[in-house]
Amino acid sequence: MMTGRFREFTAVQVRVSIDWIEPQIWRRLVVPLNFTLRDLHLVLQAAFGWMNAHLHEFEIGGLRYGEELADAERGEDDPRSFDEMEVRPRDFSRKPGTSFRYVYDMGDNWEHTVCLEELLALESAPKVARCVEGARARPPEDVGGVSGYQEFLEAVLDRSHEEHRAMLRWAGGRFDPEWFDLALTNKDVERALHADLKRRSRQPKAG
Repeated sequence: MMTGRFREFTAVQVRVSIDWIEPQIWRRLVVPLNFTLRDLHLVLQAAFGWMNAHLHEFEIGGLRYGEELADAERGEDDPRSFDEMEVRPRDFSRKPGTSFRYVYDMGDNWEHTVCLEELLALESAPKVARCVEGARARPPEDVGGVSGYQEFLEAVLDRSHEEHRAMLRWAGGRFDPEWFDLALTNKDVERALHADLKRRSRQPKAG
């Protein structure tokens, strides 16, 4: 890997975290600069283990980017959303420290901060994204947003809680908020653009 002024930049390293949750749930990714925002959406879904079952959008420089379906469902007074298929990260300011927002599931409203950490000039232009670091498991889908997740954790982590068994059952039998498997996550990220990517609704068993 090389970074510097003498080679053409081919990828960007980004750090992505889910807002309003502490300790942070985050991933560090290396993403090809020629990916579209649609490709980046699929990478983020794979990196966090989201199921890609809800609408999403990017908010960059005061503008919104997403799917045509999402734009069609907006009201007349809602801001316009531009086509994410026609935009790439290389089209925006890539100054280190630049950040923008990615929102998944307009009901639960999972807001992610995407921070562009570093431009990379790799020996060969990458064709897939990679996950190089991260921490903690993402919340279960449809848990009810940040407040719902906090209530879910209270029940799951307290065996004496009256909803403990019901919440564990709902989550698939197990849930560890500290779980993160880099090898498994990176495998999913590398295959993020494949139509047959296996999405896991339940957290894998440890080991």
